[in-house]
Amino acid sequence: MSQSLQDDYIKKESIYGAQNYSPLSVVLEKGEGAYLWDVDGNKYLDMMSAYSAVSHGHSHPELVKVLTEQAQTLAITSRAFYTETFSNYIEKLSKISGFPNILAMNTGAEAVETAIKAARRWGYFSKGIKENQAEIIVADGNFHGRTTTIVGFSLLVVAFTSAPRSDTTPVMAILRVLYSLK
Repeated sequence: MSQSLQDDYIKKESIYGAQNYSPLSVVLEKGEGAYLWDVDGNKYLDMMSAYSAVSHGHSHPELVKVLTEQAQTLAITSRAFYTETFSNYIEKLSKISGFPNILAMNTGAEAVETAIKAARRWGYFSKGIKENQAEIIVADGNFHGRTTTIVGFSLLVVAFTSAPRSDTTPVMAILRVLYSLK
């Protein structure tokens, strides 16, 4: 392995990137099917791709073709609009799965956050849990995602304080205590 080339790219990421992951010391250059190659040409069997999502392999000709066609027509749109592609997708998924409604997600973190909301709603409406009394139990030391709430689960440090929007007095009191402000 050409350590100088690998090290150059790794050093750039450590200088210019946020330190939110600890990647393996391999700099990937390309992928095809289940295989990856690093910048030195070493070939690897990809057993990590999309470790928290569905992996379709790399550079599959049919996926590249339909992705290219779609991007040339309409790329990413806001859910503030309807699209033909999305409506057809959720209709087909509903019929295949047997579920009457589909809530599509972009990330695992979105799925976890939505599961939290759904579990709390179920508890309140189906089980009669009193308002603001629902608790979420999480797996100790598990990786749940990278949102503030979910990282809090992983670290078991979920603590939010709420204050009325119209009155800054409670917020200022908390800041004074936390930061010894006058």
